[in-house]
Amino acid sequence: MYHDHPLGHLYEIMPRSTRLKSFTDRYPYLGPLVWFATLEYFVIQYVVAATWSTPYSLLRNPISDLGNTSCGVYDGRYVCSPQHWLMNFAFFALGVLMAAGAPLIHQEFREHRLAFVGFGGMAIAGVGTVLVGLFPENVNHTAHVLGAAGPFLIGNVALIILSLTLTIPTSVRVLTGIAGGIGLAGLFLFAIGVDLGLGQGGMERVAAYPQTIWLIIFGVYMSKNHYLTRRQMRREIGLHGSAA
Repeated sequence: MYHDHPLGHLYEIMPRSTRLKSFTDRYPYLGPLVWFATLEYFVIQYVVAATWSTPYSLLRNPISDLGNTSCGVYDGRYVCSPQHWLMNFAFFALGVLMAAGAPLIHQEFREHRLAFVGFGGMAIAGVGTVLVGLFPENVNHTAHVLGAAGPFLIGNVALIILSLTLTIPTSVRVLTGIAGGIGLAGLFLFAIGVDLGLGQGGMERVAAYPQTIWLIIFGVYMSKNHYLTRRQMRREIGLHGSAA
């Protein structure tokens, strides 16, 4: 595929990891923008919930009820989501964005060995989220739950690893650790049936939302970091040009 490129023979012998680093160096904003695009997850939830004839409750109804493909009583709740296909698309898209953005952003932190584990965990969490979208709760409950374990467990553990590994500002590091910690605490309480008055849906959101919010914030942080770095480079080049 690289034969027509003037440096095609170099591309062919170049290790795949080096090719990816070369690609992200050329398009540094791509990874951060991919993760920022996970904002779609929250937007689509609001849109789908608004179509319910019976009020959708953030506290009573789990997120997956929005993707339930049938109308009727499910797990003791009346569920009827007219735009369930859109919510399942949102799950699928979220997973793809998580998995695609992880290796792209990892290229910025390749000097840290454990960063590979953290970003790899986030990619696995993305694959699990794709399964959540492909297998709604009422279609294949087992596959749905196994998929949800990706972001709920592996994704939140990945955040803890990244908070301990990455060379980033203290504020971003603390935010990363807090997001993972809250997510894991929420998962534990959700698993043992303790909702602290937030309801089943509310406690599930404690386990799920911090991670996605972090993806959006980290995407913004990385984009800003690239912008400031490039602006500084242009300034230095301008100063050198003026001196010459």
